[in-house]
Amino acid sequence: MKLAEALSRRSDAQKRLEQLRARATGSARYQEGTPPPEDPAELHTEALAVIDEIEQLVRRINRTNAATKLAPNLTITDALAQRDALSAKRALTATLADAASGQRRELGWGRQLRSELRDVTDLSVPQLRREADQQARAHRELDSTLQEANWATELMD
Repeated sequence: MKLAEALSRRSDAQKRLEQLRARATGSARYQEGTPPPEDPAELHTEALAVIDEIEQLVRRINRTNAATKLAPNLTITDALAQRDALSAKRALTATLADAASGQRRELGWGRQLRSELRDVTDLSVPQLRREADQQARAHRELDSTLQEANWATELMD
């Protein structure tokens, strides 16, 4: 099985687990004299089996990510951490650019009267936007590399 297939199965299993959890909790209590919509104990058992399936998939995915090299000093695990950092940096930079440009009016910025003091910034909004674009581009490129590796890498046992 390819790494990408395992990631897809994990995602499906997590969705199935959430559905089983909702169905089980919805059936856990019911009105006296009426049967529950579904057997909550049976749903609980099924959900526990799905949790075990997710655990096994995560173990294999993590082993594979830690052992697979994308570059001489870069494993998939390292690339995932780098991608998360790029995402956080882009979000921070874009938020700061929005704040500096005054685009976040819902935060109460702006003047009500001409006699009020104006808001100013010392930040270069165009420079912040360029940085955010560069970070987004690096994120996309790294994500593409990861996706390619996911489809090319066999899942470890």
